[in-house]
Amino acid sequence: MEKVTTLFLKIAVILLGVPVLALCIFLVPKLADLSAELLPEFVFIKVLVYIVFDGSAIPFYFALHQAFKLLRYIDKNIAFSDLSVNALKKIKYCAITISVLHLLTLPLFYLFAEVDDAPGVVLVGLVVPFASMVIAVFDAVLQKLLQEAIAIKSENDLTV
Repeated sequence: MEKVTTLFLKIAVILLGVPVLALCIFLVPKLADLSAELLPEFVFIKVLVYIVFDGSAIPFYFALHQAFKLLRYIDKNIAFSDLSVNALKKIKYCAITISVLHLLTLPLFYLFAEVDDAPGVVLVGLVVPFASMVIAVFDAVLQKLLQEAIAIKSENDLTV
């Protein structure tokens, strides 16, 4: 049962990477062109869009790789180890990196809101940073719980 569950989660991790790859290939160039068209006075805007969106894909895929490693640790019955804590720590740092990168685009969303006279656009720009920070906080909680569970497990191993 445990192998089936982790297999399902491994497939889910792989499937999470496919839409992000498609967005990086197809949507980011169109978004960069649109931003350059809407804001021609900012010559760096196209480069900024590529740096932020394609650059945030790197920590995203690294975090997916760490999640995959975590699932392998579960399969090998070494989930309560420092390896798992390190994987969770790396996922946390990736989520923080993604959040910070997407916070850099908030001025861009503000400029779009000014051009279109739609202040709600700024709230749309907060979705990814907020979601990434929620993941980072949740990951930090899991990391702390896992460290405490490892400490309890090692105490129990010493008493037996």
